[in-house]
Amino acid sequence: MFGDLHVHTSYSFDSYVSSQRNDPSAAYRYAKGEAITLPDADGEQTLTARIQRPLDFTAVTDHAEFLGPINLCTQDSSKLAYWFPVCIAGRSDWYIVQLLAAQYWTRVGVVDDNNQKGESMVCALGDCGAAHREAWGGIRAAAEEHYDRSDECSFTTFVGYEYTDAPNYSNLHRNVIFRNDKVTDTAISTYDTGSENVPELWRQLRDQCIEGIAGCDVLAIPHNSNLSRGLMFPDPRNEQEANERLFFEPLVELVQHKAASECRYDRLAGRGLDTADELCDFEQAEADNLAMLGTLYGKVRTDEARPVDLDSFGRRNMVRNVLKDGLALEKQTGINPFKPGFIGSTDTHSASPGGAEENNYTGHLGRRDAGYRNVQDHFFDNPGGLAVIWAEENSRDAIFEGMRRREAYATSGTRPIVRFFAGQDLDPALCDDPDMATKAYAAGVPRGGELTAAAQSPAFLVSATKDPGVPGYPGLDLQRVQVIKGWLDAGGNTHERVYDVAGSADNGAGVDPQTCKPTGSGYKNLCTVWRDPQYNPDESAFYYVRVLENPSCRWSTLQCQASGVNPFAGNCAEQAAAQTAQLQDQGAIGDVFGRCCLDPVAQPFYSPTLQERAWTSPIWINANKE
Repeated sequence: MFGDLHVHTSYSFDSYVSSQRNDPSAAYRYAKGEAITLPDADGEQTLTARIQRPLDFTAVTDHAEFLGPINLCTQDSSKLAYWFPVCIAGRSDWYIVQLLAAQYWTRVGVVDDNNQKGESMVCALGDCGAAHREAWGGIRAAAEEHYDRSDECSFTTFVGYEYTDAPNYSNLHRNVIFRNDKVTDTAISTYDTGSENVPELWRQLRDQCIEGIAGCDVLAIPHNSNLSRGLMFPDPRNEQEANERLFFEPLVELVQHKAASECRYDRLAGRGLDTADELCDFEQAEADNLAMLGTLYGKVRTDEARPVDLDSFGRRNMVRNVLKDGLALEKQTGINPFKPGFIGSTDTHSASPGGAEENNYTGHLGRRDAGYRNVQDHFFDNPGGLAVIWAEENSRDAIFEGMRRREAYATSGTRPIVRFFAGQDLDPALCDDPDMATKAYAAGVPRGGELTAAAQSPAFLVSATKDPGVPGYPGLDLQRVQVIKGWLDAGGNTHERVYDVAGSADNGAGVDPQTCKPTGSGYKNLCTVWRDPQYNPDESAFYYVRVLENPSCRWSTLQCQASGVNPFAGNCAEQAAAQTAQLQDQGAIGDVFGRCCLDPVAQPFYSPTLQERAWTSPIWINANKE
């Protein structure tokens, strides 16, 4: 099942003040393949957006902290709060005024430097509590309206919201996803828990949902640990906190439009953040906090968004390091608190769930990255990814159980089919068996599972089938499949290793620099049964699979070329200057297309091409403690 569990609509402040007017119901229609209208760079509702393939499931996750105030600001002009100055600014068509309104809401409810969050003065002019409950009711109603309860099971919705804490721009956000229509009375926010206090979120979810409402179940999904300044995954303070993290956070969002969080490799430095894996340069943000969005008219406008070197970058911003540290913590405390499975999502603020297609990317921030603003101000962002969950049927219970089991994987936006199993008795000939999956389940555990270490390495079944694509846009061939291993040695030190287990990095595939059409070929399917040649039963370890497609053009390259600026051309800078001048004559401010001509050799992470990929949830091998 392919889906998106991170979606913002006009109920979110940063969506509404960007001239985005689609509500939760419209977002679900988009996810099901219907067209919606989005604002252009001037804020006019002129753009038509439609996903090329519908999703199987979606959750709208608007910001809990602003459901009440934004409702008061936007819904009823007869109420005094509607005319609060910041509300007027948020409804303005003037771009700078909108940005000032966004800055106000961000300061008040998300990133207050003193961690003294307080609701806006708009709440003194209206009943924010009642407005919050009204918006929360609207989110629940939209989810119910679009959930297909028929025998067709064509589309599943989840009631959810985003818990939005970011002290001094350090991202600690979680997407809270409920199993069914039994949910808390309100969306628990940082106003309820205080800042830097995720354990209090877990406590209130347990009190108000798990133990407070019969049939209520819920989980919280961290995202963008790459922007958390190392704060997303602290050591648990006690055993209860470790167990609560394991219960409430079985998944982590590994990729979305504000970059990937698997691992980090700086090409200019020639090294990585506790890794030598050069493929860890994929879709990285240079900053380590949410201010990385602070570009306006082609220039970074805040010092908080400055590049952060590897030595200053938080180790646990990267999930692979978190997994390794979990192994070390288990040896010290008896509990590994860091065992998340992987998903991707978009974090769209344009009500466009699943809009992660490089060749169909309309932006995720309303008018702020519509049209030319996408390459001007959000060049280093990306379309985001998808969440893939194995489930027996397309229903809330089945998909939620898949999330709890961590039987999931993340993609960077494409749709390959990936399987990953481990077991001592997996048949080496499984790849050729038509009952491969059934026999693998019978003899082993799937991604997200755990095994006790045996004397011999378990056999790992790794299978990937290319994304078939859509008419007119066939999916790319696969290049190779890798197994990523992390382990803890007898001295308490963590290590990692990357194994190429199928396919080849030297298949000669690439792109035509004039048209971006793929050149060369790869594999339609890749499958192997592999054992770890360096296996040690006395060492706890985790293994996950990374699937790499052949190279393709990044969204920015496609949009630059469509505007007459070719990043591969020797005279790219001349093309950029000419096209920028044309837009400036039409009212654009600043350099528009200059970034199209960045030299990737001089960049730590950026390249005009990329390799789309998928990452499976890990399988943990627990050393026998007896």
